[in-house]
Amino acid sequence: MNKKVLVLLAALTAVCSLAVRADVDADVMHLQSRWAEVNYQLEGKTQVTAFEQLVEDAKLALKASPNSPEILIWSGIIKSSYAGAKGGLGALSIAKEARSDFEAAMKIDADALDGSAYTSLGILMHSVPGWPVGFGSDKEARRLLRTGVEKNSEGIDNNFFYASFLADEKDYVEAEKYFLRAQAAPARPGREIADKGRQEEILKALADLRTKR
Repeated sequence: MNKKVLVLLAALTAVCSLAVRADVDADVMHLQSRWAEVNYQLEGKTQVTAFEQLVEDAKLALKASPNSPEILIWSGIIKSSYAGAKGGLGALSIAKEARSDFEAAMKIDADALDGSAYTSLGILMHSVPGWPVGFGSDKEARRLLRTGVEKNSEGIDNNFFYASFLADEKDYVEAEKYFLRAQAAPARPGREIADKGRQEEILKALADLRTKR
């Protein structure tokens, strides 16, 4: 095979890779923006129905890019949120699917989305019941959430969820520290709805925290 053919093949491979990356980025952008709308702007049955559709959107994105850690993470986040909104007996099975998504993402690239899989799996482990009903574990949740903060020390979500965990554990001094870090996190372009919603949650959490100290 001559040199010109090799150069052409390399160029074609690069173009194909860029096209695949663009598709993944578009899917991630859709999932994260729609999640913010459903999570922060809808309520009740309307929200549950919207999450159901978003789960299907994530499945389609994963079918097209099954090895994308970013899409796997968002699939897990969407399923976790859906489980929380839905509640009841069916929620645990959805939470288990979310856990599988996070674990699969971590096997491919544990640092994807600034370590979001650690934070997302950590809060899931903290939220679901422990054995024998579910797979929850506060010990494992602490490790995962702490790792998430270490991987993105300025991130709004990483710090918020670690702070929430600490508040639940009645470690109010440390919880306030991480809520304030989350509050000071830089704005994320294109994620205005999510940032606004999270900042409102931080304000409420801080107000509640200060009544307990």
